[in-house]
Amino acid sequence: MTTVKSQDGTAIAYERTGSGPALILVDGALCSRSFGPSAKLAARLARDFTVYRYDRRGRGSSGDSATYAPERELEDIAALIAAAGGSASLLGLSSGGALALHAAAVLFGVDRVVAYEPPYVDDRGERNGAAHEAQLVRLVASGNRGGAVSYFMRDMVGAPAAMVGMMRLMPWIWRKLAAVAHTLPYDAAVMTEFRIPRGRFGAIRKPVLVMNGTRTDARLKEAARMIAQAIAGAEHRELAGQTHNASASVLAPAAIAFLTANTQLRNAG
Repeated sequence: MTTVKSQDGTAIAYERTGSGPALILVDGALCSRSFGPSAKLAARLARDFTVYRYDRRGRGSSGDSATYAPERELEDIAALIAAAGGSASLLGLSSGGALALHAAAVLFGVDRVVAYEPPYVDDRGERNGAAHEAQLVRLVASGNRGGAVSYFMRDMVGAPAAMVGMMRLMPWIWRKLAAVAHTLPYDAAVMTEFRIPRGRFGAIRKPVLVMNGTRTDARLKEAARMIAQAIAGAEHRELAGQTHNASASVLAPAAIAFLTANTQLRNAG
């Protein structure tokens, strides 16, 4: 494990594997280097890329700041890009996909972006997405970490109550989720009330691939299509048989094909 200092002095922990062009993996809510899909993804991607897996601020071995703003997480990515030599592609999952797209709009050194199912599920403004962030903040402020995780999974993600109850009965998992529950409002802030920031995404001038699974929530499918439409030249692809938790064996080859194809085209030009 290595650390890099973000602009505000926060230490961001990361590890590097593989060889080739730099590729930074950006996790979604509750995930980190020790919990979530990034380890399996990195193992497959490291055959073609130098893969950077990091703990988003407030998680794992990374530090945090007294106050939060999405701009701090952009600064974290900028610090990782600098550590990678000044340029890198980004692969973001769920809210990490939204963060990766935000970075592509405002940061120097972002080569290409792959975003899997950024959950802009309230793009039509029908579900009062702004209320989710406020409720998460209230639950975390009151010390109810388990309540924040339950609210996120049941009311925001839409997981059945029985499933949430079963996870509570698995303390080795529930403890990890509760330990990073204070970062759930961070993800809600990144998601801009769960409505697509078209003005921001319209400023992206990098190759972008937005993907979703064929077996995922209909709202996530619609969001992926709308995001791709908002970004000039963006590609959209559906992964057969995949849900929001896509298999690394399916997601990694799709990402590699896009990232290496763009590289070949650029070199040919």
